[in-house]
Amino acid sequence: MIRTDWSRDEIGALFGMPFLDLLFEAQRVHRQYHAPNEVQLSTLLSIKTGGCPEDCGYCSQSAFAETGLKAEKLMDADAVLAAAAEAKAAGSGRFCMGAAWREPKERDMDALCTMVAGVKAMGLETCMTLGMLTQGQADRLAAAGLDYYNHNLDSSPEYYGEIITTRTYQERLDTLEAVRASGMAVCCGGIVGMGETREARVGFLHALATLPEHPESVPINALVPISGTSLGDRLLAERDSKIDDIEFVRTVAAARILMPRSIVRLSAGRESMSETCQALCFLAGANSIFTGDKLLTTGNAGAGADAALFAKLGLQPMTSEEPARVAAE
Repeated sequence: MIRTDWSRDEIGALFGMPFLDLLFEAQRVHRQYHAPNEVQLSTLLSIKTGGCPEDCGYCSQSAFAETGLKAEKLMDADAVLAAAAEAKAAGSGRFCMGAAWREPKERDMDALCTMVAGVKAMGLETCMTLGMLTQGQADRLAAAGLDYYNHNLDSSPEYYGEIITTRTYQERLDTLEAVRASGMAVCCGGIVGMGETREARVGFLHALATLPEHPESVPINALVPISGTSLGDRLLAERDSKIDDIEFVRTVAAARILMPRSIVRLSAGRESMSETCQALCFLAGANSIFTGDKLLTTGNAGAGADAALFAKLGLQPMTSEEPARVAAE
């Protein structure tokens, strides 16, 4: 049974389980709903980099950050489609496009819809993250063929204000509602290792697992502290601020148990993870990664390293998924 009524106490109890028992339960749930040795390969492209007016403390693309990253214009649609073709040739099944915006401007919607339709015509799953959406914008993107829309909650409701002040938690929930109403699937997760407590991680997963419908994709990011961002500077100055690998794996395992049909994506921070840590994440139920050398503006493991790890672990790229909305039925 797919539950959306989890309590914080129940989620806290998952985090408190003996580690091996937690992994065993997560793998049991994973095999009930997913092929055990398949991992989805996705590619993420920044189609509009830098100059975002939001003050997200972790982000190098924020206009408040002092990272030297210059704001760029929206990429030409032909260049985006060329990148999508390369991603497909490299084995990706989903192509994700991200723009550093608070929300898309109406003048950009035609170009965005052209990108979506072109990528969709290649046989790739399509995903975008563009900030907040109005219902009309969500409907247009859905009509163009957008399969997934990414809009992360980032953290728990109570810790959110420590990270971002320019957009409310409710505004994020409102965008998720617009995406659902349009018929698109939801990609929604967040970031751990931002200095939050375990209780905040419990609250973050509680917010996701008690949505009216679970997100079809749940990216779990490990913070990559970036010099020049407010959060990055603070954590880089603190010794041992990086989240413990075992605690990160616990978070992945809890997400798998709480949202059994969701694709759980091991996202940012993977470049610095050991092969052992990544293997434990796959055992805990992660079944999607971003491949390639870069995620928006931060580094990534690269296709060669991923292929070598897959061979070592006996993993295969996911060849097919349930239709986007099956997970909600």
